[in-house]
Amino acid sequence: MNVSWKGVIPAISTRFNSDYSVDYDFVAEHAKWQVEAGCAGIVPLGSLGEGATLSFDEKVKIVETLINAVGDKVPVIPGIASLSTAEAVRLAQAVEKAGASGLMVLPPYVYSTDWREMKAHVAAVIGATNLPVMLYNNPPAYTTDFLPEQMLELAGEFANFVAVKESSADVRRVSAIRAILGDRLNILVGVDDAIVEGIMAGANGWIAGLVNAFPHESVELFNQAIAVREGSGDKASLEKLYYWFLPLLRMDNGAKFVQYIKFAQETVGKGSARVRPPRLELAGDELTRTQETLAHALANRPLVAAR
Repeated sequence: MNVSWKGVIPAISTRFNSDYSVDYDFVAEHAKWQVEAGCAGIVPLGSLGEGATLSFDEKVKIVETLINAVGDKVPVIPGIASLSTAEAVRLAQAVEKAGASGLMVLPPYVYSTDWREMKAHVAAVIGATNLPVMLYNNPPAYTTDFLPEQMLELAGEFANFVAVKESSADVRRVSAIRAILGDRLNILVGVDDAIVEGIMAGANGWIAGLVNAFPHESVELFNQAIAVREGSGDKASLEKLYYWFLPLLRMDNGAKFVQYIKFAQETVGKGSARVRPPRLELAGDELTRTQETLAHALANRPLVAAR
């Protein structure tokens, strides 16, 4: 299936059973709900999917599960990350064989160094398959910062490098990438509370987090922002929805963003707060603040669509 690299594409979470095994049935049903709400694809195995705690075989089975569930409707674009380049290459090839439509390529876990070594890693993965690739740039989480000039270098060498998930939290990067690469790369925002600003700067896609709990609101927010950018939308309506959503979207930040988002899913009845160690579920003041934020949001929830 072709990937447009546009619209709202959930970085889908991974639900675990009480013994911390993967709940594959829920993963499938959750993806169907996201697609029914208007999402344009599914990205499993990313940071929010707790990819670092998943085994190789679990990753492949999750991809197979999602392809069986929604692969005839939207593209499945797995995150590819590992401690070693060899395993990242092997995973990329395995999910291509399983039927993935594209890849989201991350820098290696733990090790971050200069461009020569980081380029060698991502180039090995990009060159290992024929699938279209989205590079994931998230310097706050992975230390590695892929600069626009470096993306240009990769784009000149790999025709299948076609998109970037920009999660630097600096929307100026969207403009910088466009200034250097024009329309060569599709730009997708990867930080929830920068989505409207990112769209106004020229991004056309959103790899989203809170969409796992609020898919209808996420799709509506995205569509309204695109409409305003193109001159056909209502700015006041967009601001009203965005300002309601912002306290929730800010949960997509910090070391415990997985816990926040999975707790939000549990709160709305669409998931479990359970996380794999070393993560632990929210407790104490963090839990109380999160409960209060969600309670306020739900009490003032806008009428967007059937949920």
